[in-house]
Amino acid sequence: MLDKFVASMATLRIFSGSLEIVAAIIMLRLNQVDKALAVNSALAFTGPLVLIITTTIGLVGMADKLSWGKIGWILCGVSCLLYGVLKK
Repeated sequence: MLDKFVASMATLRIFSGSLEIVAAIIMLRLNQVDKALAVNSALAFTGPLVLIITTTIGLVGMADKLSWGKIGWILCGVSCLLYGVLKK
């Protein structure tokens, strides 16, 4: 039996990957650097958002197995990752 949390996380990643592929096809069809850059910029928001949502689903699925300290460390790690990625 497939775990509902794992299924949700995988579905979200499949959706995210499909969105990336569609964006790449759109960039190829537009065939202009400025428009391709605009499409790429629109995708810049989806990566961190998918990371946050997927991690949240995973943490909710494991909440009964983790101590508050471990959950705090995971959230700290995700926060550091997002800070490093999103810092200008």
